[in-house]
Amino acid sequence: MSEITDPAQLRELLGEPGPRAVSKERTALHPRDRQWIANSPFIVLSTSDADGNCDASPKGDPAGFVKVLDDSTIVIPERPGNRRADGYLNILSNPHVGVLFLIPTRGETLRVNGRARLLSDAPYFDDMVVQGHRPILAIEIAIEQIFFHCAKAMLRSDLWKPEKWAAVDMPSHARMVKELQPQTTETVEQLEDYYANHYESLLYKS
Repeated sequence: MSEITDPAQLRELLGEPGPRAVSKERTALHPRDRQWIANSPFIVLSTSDADGNCDASPKGDPAGFVKVLDDSTIVIPERPGNRRADGYLNILSNPHVGVLFLIPTRGETLRVNGRARLLSDAPYFDDMVVQGHRPILAIEIAIEQIFFHCAKAMLRSDLWKPEKWAAVDMPSHARMVKELQPQTTETVEQLEDYYANHYESLLYKS
């Protein structure tokens, strides 16, 4: 086993980034960045606490749910979840975050890194109502770095090509919950009914 322990070893293996990879970093939103954000219905928010413990949280809503305040500020609204608040707690101890914006069928992704703060209210909250749900919380991010990432990962994975998707031989989510959390009091049948018939009705209910 050969562990890499310093940047010089890493560069010896990977080489130096090309000119386009280096020059694509920006600190403010270009109109094309705004267009991408307006068409993105799904993001992944990465955070870590003061000790470096990391979390990556998927977030989705109708395309354009992430609000652009100005060329250097974006806002992610809170939607009802499991109330663990892992990412939010991380932000309170370490404001540095990363966001990955995806658009279905597009191979590229937009990456935004910056400093976040949590807000319980702001004048623009009324602009982020979905299905009657006004956010009770939002993440406001001051952009420090922004760039488009190439499509190689999407091309390698065939993520947007249904004809290339392999059959998934895994039990239902309900069965996995019962298996992984044996203390769960509901039966598998009750869980199956919950996820099949009631789960979507709770998407915007606290």
